[in-house]
Amino acid sequence: MARALRHRGPDGWGLVRDRGAGIVATRLAIVDIAGGWQPLAAPRSALAYNGEVYNHPELRAELRRRGASFATVSDTEVVLRLLELDGVRALERLNGQFAFAWWRPDVRRLTLVRDRFGVRPLHYALLPDGTLVFGSEAKALFASGYVEPAPDLHGLDEIFTLWGPWAPRTAFAGVRQVPPGGLVTWQDGRIVEETTWWSPELGLRGEPEGDLEELLADSVRLRLRADVPVGTYLSGGLDSSLITALARREVGPELRTFSIAFRDPRYDERAHQERVARALGTRHHAIEVGPRQIADAFESVVRHTEMPVVRTAGVPLFLLAREVREQGLKVVATGEGADELFWGYDLYKEVALRELYATDREAAIAAADRLYPHLAPAGRRGPAWWRFILEAGEPGDPLRSHASRAAATGILRSFYRPEVAAELSGADPLERLRSRLPAGFSRWSRLERAEWLELRTLLEPFLLCAQGDRVSLAHGVEGRYPFLDHRVFEHAARLPERRKLDGLRDKVALREIGERLLPESVARRPKQPYRAPEVAPFFGEGAPEWVGELLRPESLEETGIFAADRVARLARRAREGRATGAREGMAVIGILSTELWHRSLCRRREHEPETAQPRVLVDLQTESRTEAA
Repeated sequence: MARALRHRGPDGWGLVRDRGAGIVATRLAIVDIAGGWQPLAAPRSALAYNGEVYNHPELRAELRRRGASFATVSDTEVVLRLLELDGVRALERLNGQFAFAWWRPDVRRLTLVRDRFGVRPLHYALLPDGTLVFGSEAKALFASGYVEPAPDLHGLDEIFTLWGPWAPRTAFAGVRQVPPGGLVTWQDGRIVEETTWWSPELGLRGEPEGDLEELLADSVRLRLRADVPVGTYLSGGLDSSLITALARREVGPELRTFSIAFRDPRYDERAHQERVARALGTRHHAIEVGPRQIADAFESVVRHTEMPVVRTAGVPLFLLAREVREQGLKVVATGEGADELFWGYDLYKEVALRELYATDREAAIAAADRLYPHLAPAGRRGPAWWRFILEAGEPGDPLRSHASRAAATGILRSFYRPEVAAELSGADPLERLRSRLPAGFSRWSRLERAEWLELRTLLEPFLLCAQGDRVSLAHGVEGRYPFLDHRVFEHAARLPERRKLDGLRDKVALREIGERLLPESVARRPKQPYRAPEVAPFFGEGAPEWVGELLRPESLEETGIFAADRVARLARRAREGRATGAREGMAVIGILSTELWHRSLCRRREHEPETAQPRVLVDLQTESRTEAA
């Protein structure tokens, strides 16, 4: 299991053993390089912990005033001492992004916890005999020998509807994940508690306290805490540029920034990236990505993501993380979360325009033609387009904000084999989602409902997985997300709606900060969705041979999810250059990634053993501890 997670913790690993229990942790050494080895064990408990709690110095000082003593200066020990004193009530005090397992041997009780937004993953499986197997990634469960990988058709159906599985479901049968802000407790061979310790509260009224710029600056300051250098990703857009500007204040001219450039000018933003880097005076580094690089790395990305994907956007970020690591850095701060909290996506504008459509059809139609500027003009003009945008979904449907996305992604469901479609008939992922909406959802504004759905159906299951945690930690690089500080979320939730979306002007409050800190062209630049080439890498010039192999009827038959004849027609259109629409692009990527996912994770039964010796070995039965030199 340690070997399966070595990419997340390439600096070493440790093991705690107890009667009928074992906990292993691989380490990415960022805080307290010499002393912060895990699992961390004390007489009354042990902790295996992935991530960071950024306010650990303040919490340590408070704990010392309460009489606690410390053997290390790691944030891990702060979390353990706080849990021992206050139990799970301590979670509300933690400002960070983490997942952990807390073992109490006296009562033989294991508690699994995941951070508020689900930045760090945590999977588990309960076996028929009551054994619990858990790990950051599902591949660790498979490496244990206790869990066999197999598809969960309902999990796949959720991916092919809303881009990601809805926690606790995953793409694997029998494998669950702790939800964002969730807590799962095991004792005596059964799950005794599944609860949520934090959830996004919207519909708040009243002006937020404090100044947003000062709050963001403090969030960035906290996320620069490390015993190793911290860089930033710089896309050239508003969000990452703001984070970089605030980090530059703290770090100075030594701040390292990293960007992706594309050979295809339709995706390339290097001019904007270089403008920001020059204006801020950072040590900037960019990599150029083309179709060949995307095709070559796609299988690795799918294996690390552990689910099929409908976009290739995670691949360049995977390559960028590799470059960051090769340049000697382990930590980067990024701009994820701003579009969700401050309503930067065109999806929010769709919601606003549907309300306008009810009173001023002509104005709404004219505005709809200005949405999604990255799409070909021919595809976003005329009655068919504005009806797709403005009339999508039923007016009373609580999920209406996401109806057009579900309709576009749903093309993948038309490729199911008849027996798969039959098994899934009557099991609508959207209906499952409707049945699990939070209390008070109906009282929120339509834009607040859209935000909650973005946080729970896109940010955690797709963006933080396929474009965040999994692709960066594939190379031992920790991403930190200042916009996902819970204090920033609470501030944004109380902002008047016009401070986030005013007409078609998005992220109003953030843009005002940007006008003070960034070049005017960046602060006022319209949102450019981050995208990467999709069909061309796999069917254009120099396409890899494995594409044809995966799409052979025999291979599709072995996987057993998609109908070979329907896939053949789509592949023919792709080879002829006729699969140019967004929906067909998602179908191509979804089918290819499903086949790769099945081949690399479900069919594989052999796992390499760990060969390195543990850095720390603790035996709770004998109360012994050994450390490698």
